Amino acid sequence: MTTVKVKFRPSTVVNRPGSIIYLVTRHRVVRQITSDCKVFPEEWDERQSKVVLAHKERTNAILSVAHRLSNDMEHLNEVIDRLNHTETDFTTDDVVRCFYESDTNPSLFRFMEDVITHLKHLGRERTSETYTTALRSFMHFRNGEDVYLNEMDSELIMEYQAYLKSRHVSLNTISFYNRILRAVYNRAVEKDLAVQRYPFRHVYTGVCKTVKRAIPLEAIRRIKELSLPPDSSLDFARNMFLFSFYTRGMSFVDMAYARKTDLKNGVLSYCRRKTGQRLYIRWEKCMQDIVGKYAENNTEYLLPIIKRPGNERRQYRNTLRLVNNNLKMVAIMADIQINLTMYVSRHSWASIARSQNIPLSIISEGMGHDSETTTQIYLASLDNASIDNANGLILKKLH
Repeated sequence: MTTVKVKFRPSTVVNRPGSIIYLVTRHRVVRQITSDCKVFPEEWDERQSKVVLAHKERTNAILSVAHRLSNDMEHLNEVIDRLNHTETDFTTDDVVRCFYESDTNPSLFRFMEDVITHLKHLGRERTSETYTTALRSFMHFRNGEDVYLNEMDSELIMEYQAYLKSRHVSLNTISFYNRILRAVYNRAVEKDLAVQRYPFRHVYTGVCKTVKRAIPLEAIRRIKELSLPPDSSLDFARNMFLFSFYTRGMSFVDMAYARKTDLKNGVLSYCRRKTGQRLYIRWEKCMQDIVGKYAENNTEYLLPIIKRPGNERRQYRNTLRLVNNNLKMVAIMADIQINLTMYVSRHSWASIARSQNIPLSIISEGMGHDSETTTQIYLASLDNASIDNANGLILKKLH
């Protein structure tokens, strides 16, 4: 029988973190594997053989260590199981050797999980969620069977694309998954954990034009003039949609995290959570009218989307789901034929701005570019007054 124990080895230097080691035992022969995880003595629970949080500022570091320990233990158990099935007899040296050999050629699932954890620690929650979605898709394709990064080739990725097509997944979603997997694979290549074989060269990674998701100014006006019960969920959904439109298509996540302190001297400034770009919007009466409806909002946030501390991301996503569901009824009441969502407000602002002969450089064609990166390059080079004037011109058309 082969066993693995996790132990903490303190540093010989005072006030320095110690190392976490794995002790592999078979036939009473013990071999040691030293992990690259470092923690302080007070961050280790010897009785339970696990890390604990002792200092709040070390939260991300401890979470990272806990994730790595879990992955390493799972990996060691996989190595032992494989040796049990392929070798009539093996030693602890064989376990250590196989562990290190596979560590230099990690599996896709394991490496991608590490990337996802790193993204979470950087605060890039939305990106980590998209990576998780792509990983789950590929895991379904593989029926849960992992694959080493150096075993990934164009044939495998083409099979994955064919699998997605057989399930009637849209071409843009296929491209979305392929591009994420390619980014992870290229990151492994950069770390010398895989040899560049260009496995994605024969699959689709472009962007197709999607079904139009913009509505005309007259439809926006009908939404604005709808008679809805005050303080109802329908009224709230309508207000969030209009606020997004008024603020040049502000995304719902940015609306959720916008703070009252972001509004100063008649200007709302916020940093886009998706791109990190800081935007400035001249505050208009129509914006204040909506915010004023929620004057009893006692949180630090401008709008009552996140209502209490803790689980902010979950609150934002749950509210977005409810708003989008209620916008379906708003669309019916306003005689709008397309699927009305919060994203439609963003698309509509760009489309209406274009129809008003506002220069493409100012609106950067909104959703017309193949990537938002190009859009942000255009926006970053503009005088903000030009954008505010464009927004003011659109808002006047509603009156």
